[in-house]
Formats: sequence, C-alpha cells, structure tokens
Amino acid sequence: MRGLRKIAAIGAVSTLALGGLAACGSDDSGSGDSSEGSVYYLNFKPEQEEVWKDVAAAYKEETGVDVKIVTAASGTYEQVLKTELAKSDGPTLFNINGPIGYRTWQDYTLDLTDEEFTQHLSDPTMAVTGEDDKIYGVPFATEGYGIIYNDAIMQQYFEMDGAKASSIDEINNFDTLKAVTDDMQAKKDDLGLDGVFASTSLAPGEEWRFQTHLANYPVFYEFRDEGVDDASELKGTYGDNYQDIFDLYLTNSTVDPNLTSSVTVTDSMAEFAMGKAAMVQNGNWGWSQISEVSGNTVAEEDVHFLPIYMGVDGEEDAGIAIGTENFLSVNSQASEADQQASIDFANWLFTSEAGTKMASEDLGFIAPFDTFTDLAPSDPLGKEVVEYMNNDDLYTVNWVFTVFPSQDFKNGLGEHLAQYAAGNVEWSDVMTYMTDQWNAEKAAN
Repeated sequence: MRGLRKIAAIGAVSTLALGGLAACGSDDSGSGDSSEGSVYYLNFKPEQEEVWKDVAAAYKEETGVDVKIVTAASGTYEQVLKTELAKSDGPTLFNINGPIGYRTWQDYTLDLTDEEFTQHLSDPTMAVTGEDDKIYGVPFATEGYGIIYNDAIMQQYFEMDGAKASSIDEINNFDTLKAVTDDMQAKKDDLGLDGVFASTSLAPGEEWRFQTHLANYPVFYEFRDEGVDDASELKGTYGDNYQDIFDLYLTNSTVDPNLTSSVTVTDSMAEFAMGKAAMVQNGNWGWSQISEVSGNTVAEEDVHFLPIYMGVDGEEDAGIAIGTENFLSVNSQASEADQQASIDFANWLFTSEAGTKMASEDLGFIAPFDTFTDLAPSDPLGKEVVEYMNNDDLYTVNWVFTVFPSQDFKNGLGEHLAQYAAGNVEWSDVMTYMTDQWNAEKAAN
C-alpha cells in the first residue's frame, strides 16, 4: 500500500487514535487519582452508541468511575458540541475533526503531549498539533470506506448469460463498474433486487457519505496531481469524475433520484442488509448496521469491499479510502479531577488488557497503538481494511476531507447534491458552489 505507512504487526496505522495515558503511569484499572472525577464522552457515531455504553459499564464495574455517553444525531455533532461545551458540566472527552476542528475548538483542548497513551501511538505524526508542536488531538481508530458488496448476489450475476464480467477481480475501473452495474440494474428483477446500489441518502444530516466521503475523491486526486496536502484554491479538476460515480449511484439505485432527499443512512444500510441491493457505499463501521438489521439476509462471508472507481487514469491500482476523521481531545476547561478521570479512561481503553479487547472486538477499532499488536478486528469489513492497509500493490486514497473548509461547506455541498438529484440544478452549479465556497472560506481563514 502506498500513501499510508504499512502496519504489519499491529494491524493498523495512521489516523484517529485517542489521546494519551496519564502522566503518572497506568495499570489495568487506570491511573492517577480520578476517584473524585467522572467522564462525559460526546460520541460522534450513532451506530456505536450502544457499544460505547457497554464499554462505559465495563469500566465502571472495574474502577467505580462513572462514564457518561451522549451521542449526537447524524450530521449534528458540531452544533451539539458547541452547545455542550458552553455548559459547566460539558463533555470531558470529545472529538475534533482534524486541524480544521482544532482551529475551532483549540480553547477547549488539553495538551496531551506527555500523557502515557499518547506515547503508545504507532505514528505520533498523525496526531493533531498546535503551533507550539504540542499534541491536542489523538487518533484512536484507523478506518476505511469503499463500495460494500454482497458476493452472493455478485456470483449470481456473473453466472448469467451476457454478464459484463465473470468475477469481482475484473471490476477494477469505472468503465467496468458502470458496465456491470448498468447490466445488473437492467436484470434486477431476475436478481431479486430493488436496485444495484442502496439508496443515496440525501436527507439533511444524512448526506455525509456523498458530501464528505465521495467528495474526498476528486479533491484527493487534485491534491495528488499538485503534490499538496491542502490548497487555498480548489480547481475542480475531477468534477466530471465526481459526477460520473454519483450519477451511477443515482441511476442504478433502489429508489428514484427524486426521493433521495428523504432517505437516511439507516434506510440505505437496511436495503443492503435485507438483500434488496447488491452494493452500498460506506465504511467498516457499517458492519454493525448490516449485522443487526432485523430480517438481515446477508451472510458475513459475503460482505466485502470494492474500491470506489470514478474514471481516473491508473485507478486499477487503487485501494479503498483509509484514514481518520476524528481525534480525541480532553476538555481543558473541565475540572482537574474530571480531566484526570478522562485520561485514566483513555489509558484503560487503549492500554489495558480488558480495554484494548473491547476497543478491538466490540468497537471494532483498528487502533494505531503499539498496545494492539496482537489484536485485530473480528468483523469482515474491519479485516479487509487491514488487508488493504498491508497491500503494497495498491495505493491508498487518503482522507483529505479533514481539510475541507468547514461543516457549513459540506452541508452546502450536500444541499446542492440533493437539488441535483432532484433535477433542480445542473452539475455545473454543484461544482461552482464547491470551488467558489472552498476558495472563499480558505481565503477568510
């Protein structure tokens, strides 16, 4: 794998690791004097809420320390965080969205440079640092996303007369992906499908798969051409490619494009889980949504990743998108007791035997700490992320959306995508917004 540091031994490398161990040392039950403090973690991922509560219960049983878990609804994290941090009893642990998030929340982020669990990061350069080079945000899980597919359905298609491919290995570029999915859509009744792709979720707050994750692709390739990690001016070089893959999702979908503004991510994942769709764009975190759907018909061994192709030269060598979006921070304005309690909780989760086991097996983290050497995710999508990370024959599509100008920028892009899907604006309007708004916000900052 090129573009991300290979992690063979620990099964993970790069980007979203949760902060550091307490400076005064740690053991399996945490460290420091947090007996008078408590922990309040504002969770970013709704699909992991129940697991986080299980983790909190296990920690309290072992240490006696309360861990409060609050989960922001999809697409509302920044606003909820703003509201909660203004309270005297606000979150003691929260996520920031990379360097852009740090710029917004730096008045609330504690220096974690010397904390012990920070010292266990496999790649400390992935942490979020300030101008003083101190660490204020720690990555806690490397993740990956692409096109999730149901292999049982794909095998059924490959055996049909006139199939445009005979195996999944032949689908390694946009032209083949389009030929296959167009043909599958035409034969959807014979395949027992409502559509090839699960519905494109463009309801307000539910558009993140397309205004963030899919939008990452044209920006990644433009940055790669320019040899940069960020840019004050976005040219939109790969805007047509962005349109091509988005159109493919819309036209070969389970629902009419006009209905996408009312669809949620949960709706989309349920369609895939129940066998109504053969493919869905999402990440390894989506496994819980697939496996826990009532009426789920997809076997675990049939759930796999396919890279997202959009017609870029050389994309036959592309892997899935791997990186991190959120970094753990400790609230610098919380009481010292709560700060210590929060650090101790992070210590336990990322260094103790019980904590690392839950982080790996229950939360599904591919955690970039040297304490996870013998641990790997047990779910099929997590396993494939690790495989892609260690595949030197493929390049990684890095997560560059962490430098997108703001959440408002992404929300506006989502609104334009929804209007485009409904036929109310042209694609040129989408790209004009994307480039002009990017350039204006970058100039303002």
